[in-house]
Amino acid sequence: MLNRRHIRIKVMQTLYSMQQNDSDRLEGGEKFLFNSIENIQDLYLLMLTSLIEIQRKEEDFLALSQKKHLATSQERNPNRKLVDNQVLKALAESISVSNAIDERAVNHWHVNDNYIQILINEIKQSELYEEYMNSGLFTFKEDRDFIWRVFTEIIAPNEKLYDFFEDTKLTWLDDLPLVNTMIQKQLKQLTEDDLQILVPRLYKDFDDKDFARQLYRKTLLNAGELNKEFVDKTPNWDSDRIAEIDTIILRMAICEMLKFSSIPVKVTINEYLEIAKEYSTPKSSIFINGILDNISKAYQADNKLNKIGKGLL
Repeated sequence: MLNRRHIRIKVMQTLYSMQQNDSDRLEGGEKFLFNSIENIQDLYLLMLTSLIEIQRKEEDFLALSQKKHLATSQERNPNRKLVDNQVLKALAESISVSNAIDERAVNHWHVNDNYIQILINEIKQSELYEEYMNSGLFTFKEDRDFIWRVFTEIIAPNEKLYDFFEDTKLTWLDDLPLVNTMIQKQLKQLTEDDLQILVPRLYKDFDDKDFARQLYRKTLLNAGELNKEFVDKTPNWDSDRIAEIDTIILRMAICEMLKFSSIPVKVTINEYLEIAKEYSTPKSSIFINGILDNISKAYQADNKLNKIGKGLL
């Protein structure tokens, strides 16, 4: 699920939090880092199971409506197209999902089911729902495309969910795009012959987890040395004038250049420029690009870049 850029962001957030709290405790920061990464799995499960809870809550609503003493004809014979949706049923029956929920003890919707009702109300008020319920079609493709659009257009951008996630875990807001993209991809790939939904691994492989640990440790433990590398290259900038987040980004980027032999310099610079655009000031990416470009050229001229493999410089 995680890509290298998001790992870099998590390390950056950890280092920034430590700097704000004036902490240099290696173990405490590392614990925070990996808890923050592991919590992405909880967010993924919450977003995915919002669909399961919508189906479950609507099923309960239809059952209660049928039991009314003076139930209308429509209530006695409701349109069950939503609750019988093949994708929603596959999600509800997924052993991989249910095992992950149990393992991670994810029960947020049981305590905060009002958010599920908010989603149901918004779905029912949409033209998308009206078209789906009255189309007269009962195909897998229609079921899948409807759920994909519900997730993409109603659930993923829902502001009330954003508020809930921000109040629950602040770092989740930065994780939402990653999680939502993963779920959209999974929903889109479902076929009538393969409705299996598997919870993805958090890391693609062991190397990615080790990359997170090493980037965090090497940046933190070599902070003084790394600061000198860019402070000397910015004579017209007082170090106090450089944004805190920019100093962290520069440290991490220089650390990668010097201490990660398998990562191409161009990849390092491009990754941190994109992070700066998203997390720092409007002019930061230009400032950081200039510094990293000059530093990389100086390192290359002085043979300081110990890169292994072709095309890594």
